[in-house]
Amino acid sequence: MPEHTLKVAVAVSLDDASAQRIRELEPRVELLRDPALTRPWRWQGDWEGDPAWERTDEQQVAFEAMVDQADALFGLPDVSPAALARTVRANERLRWVHTTAAGGGGQVKAAQLTAEELERVTVTTSAGMHASTLAEWAVFGVLAGAKGLRRLEADQAARSWGDGRRTMRHVSEMTVLIVGLGGIGSVVAERFAALGATVWGTSRSGAPVEHVDRLVPMDELVDAAGRVDAIINTLPGTELTTGLLGAEVFGAAQPDTVFVNVGRGTVVDEPALLEALDAGRIGFAALDVTAVEPLPQASPIWAHPSVLLSPHTAALSVQEPRRIAELFAANATRLLDGEPMQNVMSTKEFY
Repeated sequence: MPEHTLKVAVAVSLDDASAQRIRELEPRVELLRDPALTRPWRWQGDWEGDPAWERTDEQQVAFEAMVDQADALFGLPDVSPAALARTVRANERLRWVHTTAAGGGGQVKAAQLTAEELERVTVTTSAGMHASTLAEWAVFGVLAGAKGLRRLEADQAARSWGDGRRTMRHVSEMTVLIVGLGGIGSVVAERFAALGATVWGTSRSGAPVEHVDRLVPMDELVDAAGRVDAIINTLPGTELTTGLLGAEVFGAAQPDTVFVNVGRGTVVDEPALLEALDAGRIGFAALDVTAVEPLPQASPIWAHPSVLLSPHTAALSVQEPRRIAELFAANATRLLDGEPMQNVMSTKEFY
């Protein structure tokens, strides 16, 4: 039966406007929120908060008392697997946790909740809230490779006009392979189709996806990698995807293939990628994510002349907190009305 109210503890920092947006969209939500008890943002949507900030003993008691009386949590407490496990076990009324990350499955898996606890507490994610910004970054990455961004930067730094006209590739004449056609991949496909590119994409289901000219079964990934001009990864990090893009895929790539990663760094075998970059099979790589973050100082990725790197920031925007708040409010309405929620995390694959 539909319920009357939902007590929600805001377990991470949330700006006033986004908190008010939740109240406006779903008045039946009672927000338990005390900004003095959560790590302050260093930037808009900094869900993990300032690591230098620590609660006093009294604040910790107050924070745990707040999350332990809630029916639902907005955010994982302190974005911490240990804190999530403690809260789930201390609060028997808790039945829904929303992660502010598009994935969030890694933290939930690390919490090592029992099957009974995972059955009792539904976890939803913010998947799809970052799709448009990540798709724009994917387009940016392919354009940077197609137009020779690194070469242009080097010429400008050297004050060199060059010794002739520089040819560039046209995205409208490129075939782009999107590895993963979920919420992010489908928007990436839309953006590249709008630019006139031929779009291929991997699919486990085989179901048609709008703007995709060819669906590639996963067992044909290596063959497809050798027939395209750009490869874009949007896959999440799971046991099934770890190292999926490795020596076979990069070894099959034709010379000067552009590679972009807006999924998870663990999907890529980085030594294999570096070997392909050095061999010229991958002519340019735009990476928003790496297997280990922050990227270790000793990594050769930092200094590679054919790599463009951003510190896992492609999804960030000033609109992100509002969008996540609106998704949360919509799911609160679904829960209160007895309807299925969106973005429910798989308890088998944890995404």
